[in-house]
Amino acid sequence: MRLIYMMTLFLLITACQSAEEQEAHSHEDGEEHSHEEGAVPALNFTIWTGQTELFVEFPALVVGQPSRFAAHFTVLDRHQPVREGSVTVNLIKGDKGIRSTADAPSSQGIFTPTLQPKEAGEYRLVFELKTPDYSDRIEVGNVQVFASVEDAVQGVPVAAENANAISFLKEQAWKMDFQTAPVMEKEILDIIPTSGVWKVAPSDYQTLIAPASGSVSFAKGMLTEGSPVRKGQVLMTVSGAGLTTGNLDTEIQKAKAEFEQAQSEYLRKKELFEAKIVPKAEFERVEQRYMIAKANFETLSSGYTGSGKQIISPIDGYIKSIQAQNGQFVNQGAALFSVTSHKSSLLEVRVSPAYFSQLQQLQDIFYQTSPNNWSSLKAKGGKVLSVGKEVEADQPLLSVFAEVNEGVEMPEGSFTEAQLAVGIPANGTAIPSAALLEDYGQYSVIVQLSGESFERRNIQVGKKNGSEVEVLNGLKPGEVVVTRGAYQVKMASMSGQAPAHGHAH
Repeated sequence: MRLIYMMTLFLLITACQSAEEQEAHSHEDGEEHSHEEGAVPALNFTIWTGQTELFVEFPALVVGQPSRFAAHFTVLDRHQPVREGSVTVNLIKGDKGIRSTADAPSSQGIFTPTLQPKEAGEYRLVFELKTPDYSDRIEVGNVQVFASVEDAVQGVPVAAENANAISFLKEQAWKMDFQTAPVMEKEILDIIPTSGVWKVAPSDYQTLIAPASGSVSFAKGMLTEGSPVRKGQVLMTVSGAGLTTGNLDTEIQKAKAEFEQAQSEYLRKKELFEAKIVPKAEFERVEQRYMIAKANFETLSSGYTGSGKQIISPIDGYIKSIQAQNGQFVNQGAALFSVTSHKSSLLEVRVSPAYFSQLQQLQDIFYQTSPNNWSSLKAKGGKVLSVGKEVEADQPLLSVFAEVNEGVEMPEGSFTEAQLAVGIPANGTAIPSAALLEDYGQYSVIVQLSGESFERRNIQVGKKNGSEVEVLNGLKPGEVVVTRGAYQVKMASMSGQAPAHGHAH
């Protein structure tokens, strides 16, 4: 009985302790919940400039309380985090304010300056970014400094949740091939899709000829078409050594003898003419003979060495074609090789005569300088040279020739997709074609709502203008779309789980 009594007492004591612990745990939970309800609400802003994206998170500003900013700075070109530099955050009211500077990022792309406001009111929030490569000033706009935490809780509205929002952290985007672009309002043109052929502009290549008869000797054994050359580089020599006729050595020696004889007579007649001993007409005949002999000798001896007459590249560029073989005999005036600079290219676009009337309002030409890399004739400073006016039986298409003012990676004679932009331009909404996602004929894009919030949105597309496509509905100018990395954001929306927050704030 005593054992039973002791066991019963032990169970009663244990039960009471358990009840007290549960009560105490419930009390602690209540205190924590109450603390969360009284916490300073958080704000976030996303601002884009021409160079930078700023995504900043911070507690609402309260008088006397420090507010630590988590400012994420992204260089828009290649969408990389700012790895070096300083950030100053300014809180400005009228001509006064306070500021705080973070001299380096706390982690790649994230700066954490802290402000402690002294007076309540409405202020302007401004960030100043300084990096080794560039500087930027980013105006966030007006923000409120509250007198107390209670005022902040009541004054900061609860953000409405977007059921379609996709969470994709800056740390994720920074580690991959990611890029965004703004939705633009710009001129849209009617397009005639066709193709073109790349050619070398006539002004960009030169053909060199043999200055004398003789055998050709290449200066470098592997001189081939496409070989790079420099201006002033010796490419080959033409030598008449061993020839009984047309021997360049003999001709130079003969020209030199004639030049020296003419020079001696010229100098003698000049002294007599100045002394008024010989008439002017006689002196002029001697002077003319001297000038001809001098020009002939200098022309023959120019570029001549003991091994023959040097053939020198007149420009920087590439060998376009070679007409002579090493060791071959060539006559004076024969073509030896052609060199091109490829500073500009000639594009021939062929199109059906059915578009003849539309070609009278040709505004621009879109073409590809390399596969999938679209460019614009107008934007690059090129020009339309001619538009065909007639067709032949063996050539039933009209030709449009344009001078392209940029380097083209595609070889001469290769084809390229081309679009002839015609008609009267009309304003419209446009995005890069790279932003499009296609599912069974339906197009969509990934829209960046804020720094780490995205949305997949269906759109209707219209005309394509080179690398851009018209958007008929679904987007507004000023919105931002993902042009590289859209598929990864789409997959994040399908995973059904938001990624864990990875900021080192």
